[in-house]
Order: sequence, then structure tokens, then C-alpha cells
Amino acid sequence: MAANSHPADDSGIGRKGGQGLVLYDGICVLCSRWFRFVVRHDTERRFLFTAIQSDYGRVLALKLGIDPDNPNTNAVLLDDHVYLRSDSALAVLSALPSWGWTRIFRHVPKTLRDPVYTVIARNRYRLFGKRLSCDLGDAAFSDRVIS
Repeated sequence: MAANSHPADDSGIGRKGGQGLVLYDGICVLCSRWFRFVVRHDTERRFLFTAIQSDYGRVLALKLGIDPDNPNTNAVLLDDHVYLRSDSALAVLSALPSWGWTRIFRHVPKTLRDPVYTVIARNRYRLFGKRLSCDLGDAAFSDRVIS
């Protein structure tokens, strides 16, 4: 899929065996680092990315019930599921080569994982910083980003 294109309903994105899609906050320094971490470790090229600040990301966020002006979670569409909060991070990590061991954290109850995620999400700009413009990666990632 070319950069700056929008996935069609029949594109296979998020579907079982298709590419996953990570919706992230492109002005959040922590979230941008997460995006770059996943791109570097996703040697099988399983994931595409869209920033919440992009046209497509904004529409997707609204469909998923996420406020694009004040996002409280990222989202991952993978294998016919939408993952939010701590589940989103675990879904991505466990799908990366050499990171499958992180599946063990799914046994930690969401009632413990999600509050930690929420505290970090609520304070991410203060703790990690905020970019002046959206981070869509550089030319090396352009074929992985949907804007």
C-alpha cells in the first residue's frame, strides 16, 4: 500500500492474516518513539501506521470512539480485533519477532494494566514532551504510513 493512501474495506488491514494498523498520537514524543520502535522491530512488516492527527487517523479515531483532539489511548487493528489501552501495546509487542514472550503480560488483569496505561497516557505530554508537528517518520517509513 502506498503512503498517503486510505485502506479500502477489502484491503485486509486488521483482518486475520492481514496487515495490522497502529493508530498513534503523532505529536506525543512517547507515542512517536513507540511508532519508531515498532517499525524497527517489525522485520516481517506486519504493521502499518496512521497518526491520529492525519486525515485518515482522525476519521478512524472517531469511529473507534477516541477523541482525536484529546486521545486517551492508541489503537491497534489486528486479526479481526480492535485493541485499546494496554491491550494495544501487548497486541503489537507479542506480534513482533523475538517479542512473543510479552504475551505473558496478558495474564495480568486488565483492571491492573489499564489504570497504569491511563496514568501514563494522561501525563504523557508532561512526562515525555510534545512535538510541534506530527511525526510521520522519515522517508524510510513512508510506505508504512497512511495519512
